[in-house]
Amino acid sequence: MRHFVLRASLIASIALGFSPMGGPIAEAQAVSKGSSGLPLPRFVSLKAKRVNLRIGPSTDYAVSWLYLKSGLPVEIIQEYENWRRIRDADGTDGWVSQTLLSGERTAIAAPWMRGNNVYVNLRADSQSTAQVVAKLEPGVVIRLDECTGNWCRAEVSGVTGWVAQGEIWGAYPGEAFK
Repeated sequence: MRHFVLRASLIASIALGFSPMGGPIAEAQAVSKGSSGLPLPRFVSLKAKRVNLRIGPSTDYAVSWLYLKSGLPVEIIQEYENWRRIRDADGTDGWVSQTLLSGERTAIAAPWMRGNNVYVNLRADSQSTAQVVAKLEPGVVIRLDECTGNWCRAEVSGVTGWVAQGEIWGAYPGEAFK
């Protein structure tokens, strides 16, 4: 069977000025509840194709960053009225309007491994011995359908399979959801 190699440069232009991440994967933090009643922190994705990241929770604050791709995973770390303080895979944080965010779960394949000439395997089943259906270049954005705590069922460019949860940024280690 032929393997697909999905490259970040072909799948997604991540964001204006998106630099390689040098740190570890996101680690689960103590969960609290925000003013919305939803847990903090939590992962969501960008709904809009253009999202201004601001230095404070209002349009009165300056724009510090501009995202140019919908579907990017971000982590909500704070809430204030209709504003959400988010953090991206590089650790950049700031404020966006909640209307620009979606509850759809996405992830980035091993952004901390960019430039290392390695791939993340998308497998036919949720086992490390399962057949590889695609090789994902670090930085590729994938849509998450569910996570078991160890594996996530994902889709990218029409290819569906399972990826090890520890090889993505967009789901906490041990987090399970459908």
